[in-house]
Amino acid sequence: MEPISDLESTRLPQSALVIGAGVVGVATAYALARRGVAVTIIDRANAAGCGASFANGAQLSYVYTEALASPALLRHMPALALGLDPAFRLKPSLDPGQISWLLHFLRNATKARFETATLAGLALGLESRLAMHALLERHLIEFGHKVAGKMLVYQNAAAFASAREMVVLKKRQGAVQEILTPADAIRLEPTLAVRSDGFAGAIYSPQDELGDPHRFCTSLLALIRQELGVKIRLCTSIENWGDDPNTACVVTGAGERIEADQLVICTGIDAQGFLKRLGLGAALLPMKGYSFTAPPGQVAPTMSITDVSRKIVFCPLDGKVRVAGLAELGVRDTTVDAKRLATLKATAMDALPHAVDYTAAHSSWAGIRPMTANSLPIMRRVGPRVTVNVGHGMSGWTYAMGSAERLAQLMGGN
Repeated sequence: MEPISDLESTRLPQSALVIGAGVVGVATAYALARRGVAVTIIDRANAAGCGASFANGAQLSYVYTEALASPALLRHMPALALGLDPAFRLKPSLDPGQISWLLHFLRNATKARFETATLAGLALGLESRLAMHALLERHLIEFGHKVAGKMLVYQNAAAFASAREMVVLKKRQGAVQEILTPADAIRLEPTLAVRSDGFAGAIYSPQDELGDPHRFCTSLLALIRQELGVKIRLCTSIENWGDDPNTACVVTGAGERIEADQLVICTGIDAQGFLKRLGLGAALLPMKGYSFTAPPGQVAPTMSITDVSRKIVFCPLDGKVRVAGLAELGVRDTTVDAKRLATLKATAMDALPHAVDYTAAHSSWAGIRPMTANSLPIMRRVGPRVTVNVGHGMSGWTYAMGSAERLAQLMGGN
């Protein structure tokens, strides 16, 4: 399904119910509330940011926005289907929704569509960066935010050549990136000197940042409640919802009916239930990922590092290192599988053996990322008074502020 941002021109609603208190939901509530909308945010969890926002890779990758569907991945699909790649797996299914999603995904795996989606993601990423900086200029919130830059390490020479082509395209759109030899990369990030193997080169993105998404959710939620009057309803499940030309409403698990002028759905993969009712059930597919947090090793990273071939990230965060990776497309169980977690640790040790104290690893986690077929979020009106802001995939933390601003502007007719 293609991303759609086609809200009709209208003035902002006086009130809105935002469903979901992850990074996208909280950012959307902030974007609406600061424009004068009376917002109520609802989440079934007992705290904000407890889903995919809880312990993800923590990287604000404003410039590294490569779409998942690509010619390279297309060539790799048979291996994924057979389970031959330990870092990336595809769970086979006869579910019509998954089959439809995969067909759309394959359609987006051409070079032209890959570049179009990647550059569209870049535009949204740079908007998110501006929105985040504007937020931090207005308000003092603490979430370990740091402008640390990001290093993309390429082991494969062909993949590095393709990445250099994207650098040229991205620079035309305002991105700042540097193409580095292995020696240059090691001078900038010494932890790369103790890699277990060599690498073809690296791309350095000084505009990329980092921060703890869970702390961001809790800090921003407290701020909008205190300073913008946002009402917060945690531990509240939604049993039903509806809208008509005059109002939108939800019915909670306790039977309470809550009404507002607009309903905004920001529930990540749980939005499948909402979208299925509207005939859009194939818009999202779950992708499970893992992370663990550990003390820094002997040569800890000073910036975010992504090992592209191994599909693993290292992020220095508040004196520790967050390591995240693995992708299981079509899996929605959030249970931490001990064998898969061991695979993540072994892969990380193979990549950077001295970056992390692996013996003291803790806080293992698994979360579900809501993927669209072209890796771009869906911002769309799905009813007279219902909109969605979902499908941010692996870039939810990166895109949250930008997509929230876009949705608020669109709801206001801009």
